[in-house]
This record gives sequence, C-alpha cells and structure tokens, in this order.
Amino acid sequence: MNALPSRSADPAAEDTELIPIRELLSYRLHRVANALSRSAALRYRREFDVSLQEWRTIALLGADEPLTVNRLARLAGLDKAQMSRVATKLAAAGLVEREPGPGRTTQLTLTRSGQSLYRGLIAAANERNNAFLVCLTPLEQEVLDSALRKLATLAKALERSER
Repeated sequence: MNALPSRSADPAAEDTELIPIRELLSYRLHRVANALSRSAALRYRREFDVSLQEWRTIALLGADEPLTVNRLARLAGLDKAQMSRVATKLAAAGLVEREPGPGRTTQLTLTRSGQSLYRGLIAAANERNNAFLVCLTPLEQEVLDSALRKLATLAKALERSER
C-alpha cells in the first residue's frame, strides 16, 4: 500500500487542497527559530564576543561536561567538522580544554574562563527566554511545551524513517 495520498486527476482541485509554504508548520517554526537565533547572535556577539555556534557549544558544555566532539555536534545541530572548528577556536581562546577520551574520542570541558563566560551567557539566555515567555499565559506556556515535545518526538521518528 502506498503511504502517499492519492493525487487528484483534477489539477485545480489539487491546488485548493495544498497549503502555501508560509502556512506550513515547519516553515513557520523555522522562521520563528531563525528570528530568535538572529537576535541572540547579535546580543551574544555584542556582549560576550562569541558566535551563536560558540555560545551553543559553551552552553552545552556548561550544562553537561565533558562531552565528545561528536556528541556536541549532534546536540548543537552541527556536523562534526563544524563542531571541531568551533572547539578549536574556543580552545585557542582558552575557553575549552581538549582531553583524550575513550577510544579515539576527544573530550571537551570548559576551562575556568569558559565556566565564567558560561555563567554570563546562560544568565543572558535565561533573561531572553523569560522575555519571550511573558507574552504567553501560564497555560499557553504549558501547551507550547507539550506541543514542542510532541513535535520533536514525531520529527525524530520521521527522520529515522527517511534513512
């Protein structure tokens, strides 16, 4: 059985059933996420002199170190080569320390300077988070959290099925 819906023989009828890209959930979420990321990137660059990728790396390490380059890349949504470049730059700045891990892995941890920067970054991120949440009622916040969890679970399942 074909998992795709059958296509109408009438192209005009088919067009009325299609949702334009601007109304697609994935597109709308992407646009919101990009807007959030752009404003975060501007603030973190201005206040802390780090890129968005560097901020995410520092924040992920600050929350759960040590982490391997591969694990960090997956968590940050980067490929391994990108994460390796970010880690190299952070290590050169004295914010991250690289140590051999099990097998051929490299474990990353924050230095004292990195931990200090993490505290400032995560405080700014929490401030931004609270600024966004004030436009939602407590119930809307709960519904949004539940919806995002469900969408993330489904998105991961769909991604696995595409492989």
